[in-house]
Amino acid sequence: MPIDLNNFNVEDEDTRSELKFDIASETPVEKEKRARIENALQNDKSNLKVWQKLAIEEYGLVNDDLRRKIWPLLLGVDPDPSEPAPSLSDLSHHAEYDQVVLDVNRSLKRFPPGIPYKQRLALQDQLTVLILRVIMKYPHLRYYQGYHDVAITFLLVVGETVAFRIMEVLSTTHLRECMEPTMEKTSYRLNFLYPLLQREDKKLHDFLESAMVGTMFALPWYLTWFGHSLNQYRDVVRLYDYFLASPPLMPLYTAASLVLYRKDKIYEAGCDMANIHCLLSQIPDNIDFEEVLRCSTRLFEKHPPHKLEKDVNKRVKREKEQLRRKARAPSSWLVFRNYIPNWLLLHYRGKVGLFIATATVLFGLYAYLNMSESGPLFYK
Repeated sequence: MPIDLNNFNVEDEDTRSELKFDIASETPVEKEKRARIENALQNDKSNLKVWQKLAIEEYGLVNDDLRRKIWPLLLGVDPDPSEPAPSLSDLSHHAEYDQVVLDVNRSLKRFPPGIPYKQRLALQDQLTVLILRVIMKYPHLRYYQGYHDVAITFLLVVGETVAFRIMEVLSTTHLRECMEPTMEKTSYRLNFLYPLLQREDKKLHDFLESAMVGTMFALPWYLTWFGHSLNQYRDVVRLYDYFLASPPLMPLYTAASLVLYRKDKIYEAGCDMANIHCLLSQIPDNIDFEEVLRCSTRLFEKHPPHKLEKDVNKRVKREKEQLRRKARAPSSWLVFRNYIPNWLLLHYRGKVGLFIATATVLFGLYAYLNMSESGPLFYK
């Protein structure tokens, strides 16, 4: 079922819970990986390819001390400040100031638990300044709700000075399409999911298409590099290791990989849009992300973006035609028809049947929405 992302409120897509900062003891393999990274840092011959390889390989960069050193190297960022950061009061006149402050205040669950109150307030102010500095320096970029989920991760790991440099680079490269005035390109990118799934598992692809699941479940994943959707801090930074060392579209390949990883659960949910969407929106803590990332790498090598473009364009064209037909339909019927599966319409005919079908769908949506948490992921 196609959805016009420019007019779609994704506020109900917030499934965020409190981020867990559990510290686990290093395994022998992680210790060996850490030693390799430390040796590479001491080697003058280490270059970008070395850092990318280490970040992509199993366990990534292992810990935040190493990330603090290598994340800037992955993007060619100069860690030394070359311009002073403005004060919060200097930025308060910006058109996006109120929205950014609102989102930052809502992101308390993403800060480490137990930090002193004054330190938390300082981090919130730093996050607000970080975001506004970028969009003020690059006025053609538009803030979107979810951008703060990305920024907070870099702020926590590398501090405000380097985080600004990193966000500056990412906002003009990896995240650039997400920061355009409309979501047209973001919507286009999400359509890569189904051609990927069709090539890897046609049965799963057809099942999701039959359920009219669409791509909306993956929107927070793509906009925030999964930072909005994961419960474990260690999973967030592990994925950031991988994405910083990979081509810009790799989060989409990881989204497809995660869907493939959970296909058994998807089948168990039944061919039902609400059930599957709810399932995919909640990423459990027991996901083996190393396996997911290995699959992501394999998918990218096997099906690079240029080989998917033809099918993506066909899908986009088909969805635009469907949206045009929807726009010409009577609005009252359109609201209900979008959520009524074809099989239900065929089964219940006539006025009484239509009432039963509509009531069935509304009850399902009511139950689904009661299971979901509301929150602040809304693209502006």
